Amino acid sequence: MTTGNDRASHLTRRGLLAAGGALGLGAALVACGGGKEDKGANGKASGPWKFTDDREKTVETKTVPKNIVAFVGTAAALHDYGVEVKGVFGPTTVKDPKTKQVKPDVQAGDLDVDKLTVIGNAYNEFDIEKYLKLEPELLVSAMWLPGKLWYVPDTSHDKISKLAPTVALEASKTTMAKAVRRHAELAGSLGADLKSKKVTDAKARFEKASARLRAAAKSRPEIRVLVGSASAELFYVSLASTSADTAYYEELGVKFVKPKVDQAGFFESLSWENVDTYQADVIIMDNRTSAIQPADLTSKPTWARLPAVKAGQVYPRVTEPIFSYDKCATILDDLAAAIENAKKVA
Repeated sequence: MTTGNDRASHLTRRGLLAAGGALGLGAALVACGGGKEDKGANGKASGPWKFTDDREKTVETKTVPKNIVAFVGTAAALHDYGVEVKGVFGPTTVKDPKTKQVKPDVQAGDLDVDKLTVIGNAYNEFDIEKYLKLEPELLVSAMWLPGKLWYVPDTSHDKISKLAPTVALEASKTTMAKAVRRHAELAGSLGADLKSKKVTDAKARFEKASARLRAAAKSRPEIRVLVGSASAELFYVSLASTSADTAYYEELGVKFVKPKVDQAGFFESLSWENVDTYQADVIIMDNRTSAIQPADLTSKPTWARLPAVKAGQVYPRVTEPIFSYDKCATILDDLAAAIENAKKVA
């Protein structure tokens, strides 16, 4: 994804990145079973496989898929549960502007990107020839638009969808807790051991972190949080209830600034001259490489005058979370700490 005019021109896409719905989907999972002749993605013997995704589409294969290609953030979540993929698409690597060295994108999580085939590293990039060489048995992606596979180009979406079975997991009309559970269910169906110490410990940390954030919000009801994202021309203020992560924080009691959203219903676009339209005690800023980061906003005098900026109460927002218990526990703890230590400045 890009910034500036391109960012503004892709209003719906950007809105979906910043938002989504607050409704959870209860799509049912039917786990795999039987057979000992083939191996799933985790290397264990497995048989026929069936999974109902968040499009309410049931996917069935004769064996558990082992050649999996996934959107990078989804692949990172599966990795945390013990399921590995062959290829990824979406923001996987980025060049450091200072060192010029290529490094993993924030959305790659703990993936060893050097061992993966990257079939597209940006929006509208998807190398079908590379994809076919992987002999894909399953494609998995997030779903921001109904029925659409995230980062699969619109122009080739239908064609790619016919090359291998596909699974879509909701990324907007859900909450963080529900999305984490669905990713765990998918991983379990693909052979992950959800009763392993690594997974159960991570789940316990997630639950503890959720309780901590709830307690922090309850003890500091006066603290207001603004959800922001920056481009060269505009500052975006998102409505918390329309994104999986912030909808969950709101469910836990966090108080958010509520912008006058545009026609898409997800966020309000402000010129930098009007960036002080909303005052907040804490600002959480889009951490993706497509967005301008706070350290690079020094040329914006109106930014520097915001109370939260003056107080040093600006923190990263993981806008597209890796939906594993492990990664989301850390996100929840970080926000809880920010609220616990915040000064009332607005």
